[in-house]
Amino acid sequence: MGRVVVVTGGTRGIGKAISTVLQDKGYSVAANYAGNDQAAEQFRSETDIDVYKWDVGDYQTCMEGLEKIQSDLGPIEIIVNNAGITRDGMLHKLDVEQWNEVIRINLNSMYNMVRPVIDGMRERGFGRIINISSINGQKGQMGQTNYSAAKAGIIGFTKALAQETARKGITVNCIAPGYINTEMVAAVPEKVLESIIAQIPVGRLGTPDEIARCVAFLASDDAGFITGSTITANGGQYITG
Repeated sequence: MGRVVVVTGGTRGIGKAISTVLQDKGYSVAANYAGNDQAAEQFRSETDIDVYKWDVGDYQTCMEGLEKIQSDLGPIEIIVNNAGITRDGMLHKLDVEQWNEVIRINLNSMYNMVRPVIDGMRERGFGRIINISSINGQKGQMGQTNYSAAKAGIIGFTKALAQETARKGITVNCIAPGYINTEMVAAVPEKVLESIIAQIPVGRLGTPDEIARCVAFLASDDAGFITGSTITANGGQYITG
């Protein structure tokens, strides 16, 4: 068996692509999901990847879920923090529940997922933590103060934890996807989608597999000298120095 990987939000969209690409590369994958039992069961039957249901915004359920995976598959050596939600609205209309839910799921989950496994990674002298941020965590986005704040926080979390763990053989990196051709983006009205694509220099949406291949590289031994970094996979829409 290959190294054990946990992918949050791992049964749909970008997470599904990450789970399947890592499985193809020989990893032992556990895919977390939050609530869509039908999609998770279909994913499991198609891929034969084990699925585990829990709320990544809750620390206790994360501890229990991760303990179950380690009991089933062995020590967790790689975490891919992919799960995320949106609750969009202009700040002057955004209610406290919309704010708190996005911060809880998108940002608090970084601590909830990593804290229960970091001691084991440190003891074994190996770990890969790969966090999925967003172009909107880099440049901001009107109507997404909650989402942009959470995704920017992920980048800060990545940089800080990378410094804490580098001498223990653990790398911590981040991927900030641009607009990717998922079900959520495909549901955008055609005119709006056209205007989005017009802002992307390569002239198209990204694919989930393109993000998944970035994850696979960062999870590999080949990426052992890369830590604290953010890969901006956005087709040139937002270019950082």
